[in-house]
Amino acid sequence: MIKTNMAIEAERLQDFIGGEFVPTDTEESYASENPTRPSDKVAIIGSRGEESAARAVEAAASGLIAWRKLPGPTRGEHLYRWAAAIQELAGELAAAIVREVGKPVGEARGEVGRCVSILRYYAAEAVRQQGDVLPAQTAGTLQYSLREPLGVVALVTPWNFPLAIPLWKAAPALAVGNTVVLKPAEQASYTAWLLARTAKQAEMPPGVFNVAFGVGDVGAALVRNPAVSGVSFTGSSTVGLEIAKVCAARNIKYQLEMGGKNAAIVAKDADINQAASLVAAGAMRFAGQKCTATSRAIVDRSILGKFMDALIAEVANLPIGDPSDPKIAVGPLIGATERERLNEALNDHPGLAYRLPIGGADIESGYFFPSSVYAEIEPDSWMAQTELFAPVLAVIPAEDLDHAIDIANRSSYGLSASLFTRDLTSALQYVGRIQAGMVRVNADTTGVDPHAPFGGLKGSSSHSREQGPAARDFYTEIKTVQINP
Repeated sequence: MIKTNMAIEAERLQDFIGGEFVPTDTEESYASENPTRPSDKVAIIGSRGEESAARAVEAAASGLIAWRKLPGPTRGEHLYRWAAAIQELAGELAAAIVREVGKPVGEARGEVGRCVSILRYYAAEAVRQQGDVLPAQTAGTLQYSLREPLGVVALVTPWNFPLAIPLWKAAPALAVGNTVVLKPAEQASYTAWLLARTAKQAEMPPGVFNVAFGVGDVGAALVRNPAVSGVSFTGSSTVGLEIAKVCAARNIKYQLEMGGKNAAIVAKDADINQAASLVAAGAMRFAGQKCTATSRAIVDRSILGKFMDALIAEVANLPIGDPSDPKIAVGPLIGATERERLNEALNDHPGLAYRLPIGGADIESGYFFPSSVYAEIEPDSWMAQTELFAPVLAVIPAEDLDHAIDIANRSSYGLSASLFTRDLTSALQYVGRIQAGMVRVNADTTGVDPHAPFGGLKGSSSHSREQGPAARDFYTEIKTVQINP
């Protein structure tokens, strides 16, 4: 078990700009707190707001000149060293994730391991070709394309994957020659500060990776800054669409990931126990606080009773409690506001089929919410259409597979979906018709390999992709060159 000591003094954080930690002492400050024990203040952040953003962009612009000129293999070596620094600090990083955002320790350790894999992957990608030789219509003419970095890129990231999301944005951007400014979610400031520490330990060149702390004014200032040539954002649709407007007006590249209302379809021939186990895990682990979490289970009516029995048994086997305990699967919500919103929205909501009791002196003060299953939910109802970001699952009956796919597609989101079936024909029909960027068969809706494209359709995304080779497409521009004799 990772111990969370309530007596730990809150760390006073500093921006990481130009390779150094820069004081941000101001009269205005905010605290990052432990959602398991809110009296435990993890960090105190004194943000200089737009000033922090401007200084970070200036440092990134200065660092860009030398960084983009480095050969790809040299940039790759820097990323390999950063991966080693993260691996060396793995225990402290995992403990910070548990303490600051309430992620269960097993998942926190997995996130740190994923970060090492991400950096190693993009370190290798830095040596790949960055263009193509093209045939020319004129004899003796050399024609080819080049991929060149955008320049300074702003990254605005959420709290739920406080290391992995910043790195799966930063690593490909850096590999192809950009420099970055990270604006992390305020709830995950301490973890981002530790990430900056690993960058310094790895001796990343000055200005290549910068972190500016703050609230919305910092992110807005980054997006507006004329020296920023691209923006990658993960968060709410409301903020994402505002970023899109600013970037479109400035005619710069932007990338948005904005959530989901992910469906798991359980066909009549499914392995019910397998489906119940994976649906429960996808819906409830980390208190459902993943954009890929399973929000809807669309179940063939002929097996609904058996599935509900199996599902409730699986939910009951996912204990709620202190996320530093390896046995715990469901930790707290991120904050009081989120819990109050849920309590108000779900008070006396019809259809509650099961709610896992929570209790115990060790979690009485935390922002815990019971894992909840609602049955016989109408497909167009508020519960079936709204992203709750909580351990709440809506179970919706369907008459057959066609009906189930139609229900799954009745959403403004289109991030991730899964189908449980033993029939190959059904699986292929579903793959062709489902409106989701990530499509799974006999697996839960959460996660994706770090080298695979990540992103959604419809309101989940700006229709670009993160991770894998697709990331190179976003973080570069193509230049076509023709040289005549």
